[in-house]
Amino acid sequence: MQLGQYPAATHLIAHLSDTHFLGTASDGSGRLLYDAVDTDSTVHRAMAQLEASGLPIDALVFTGDIADRGEPDAYRRVRDIVEASTARMGAELVWVMGNHDERHAFRTELLRVEGHDAPVDAVVDLNGLRMITLDTTVPGYHHGEITAGQLDWLAEVLSQPAEHGSLLALHHPPVPTTLPLMTILELREQAALAQVLAGTDVRAILGGHLHYATTGLFAGIPVSVAAATCYTIDVAAPPRQLTGVDGGQSINLVHVYADQVVHSTVPLGAFDVVTRFDPAYLARMEALSAPDRVEAFSRHTI
Repeated sequence: MQLGQYPAATHLIAHLSDTHFLGTASDGSGRLLYDAVDTDSTVHRAMAQLEASGLPIDALVFTGDIADRGEPDAYRRVRDIVEASTARMGAELVWVMGNHDERHAFRTELLRVEGHDAPVDAVVDLNGLRMITLDTTVPGYHHGEITAGQLDWLAEVLSQPAEHGSLLALHHPPVPTTLPLMTILELREQAALAQVLAGTDVRAILGGHLHYATTGLFAGIPVSVAAATCYTIDVAAPPRQLTGVDGGQSINLVHVYADQVVHSTVPLGAFDVVTRFDPAYLARMEALSAPDRVEAFSRHTI
């Protein structure tokens, strides 16, 4: 039942980023990132929360830096965790290359295709919503670039609109960062990408790389950056510092409506419940007329 002004979203996507898995230790567990961060536990937590939600998720999109050093066994471990959960949810799985990833192992271990070192660009159809993944990585470096050939390919893909429009997923987000050191690692020559996207059906851009959740606008298109699942960057740290902390990890939910795209940040972890309106309460609201709902759910009832 539609209670408000907007009908239900046509698509729902879980947007995750920067898992940064290291290779497997001798006991079968993952090695700790910086000898401190258990990258596996937060991915398990993310998958558990998404499964427990019961939400009708169409796809999980991971926007890069899946493995911290491109190790094949790191890819296999994160792949096995995520694929099992995605299968239970009946959702598609979309992997995007990041600057810490290695293209050959990324292909063989995550995509299960023949390995080679060309950019990993792809198009996935999600029931009429076109998901375009663009590899912005430069082998051996941490900044982002897009080649002329990739821009030509993207222009060709976008020359025909999709039924529900397109989302573009890449690792290096085309938005400013307030952290001076991170500006060295940004996506370069963004004007060329803006020219290709102008006037197309791209409705939102999904990114990662920054290790903190943020939003912006690029070529008139909303940009949403998902924070890392491994560790996050403290944007409020003292000036001229770049500080990573083991806390604040989150994922994003992307609701695609007929006329807009809404991005919501979901913290990872279990928290104390302080209030709840259960399904029975919603059912009572649905049984009322529109004016009675407003009255029943008002301050007059307190």
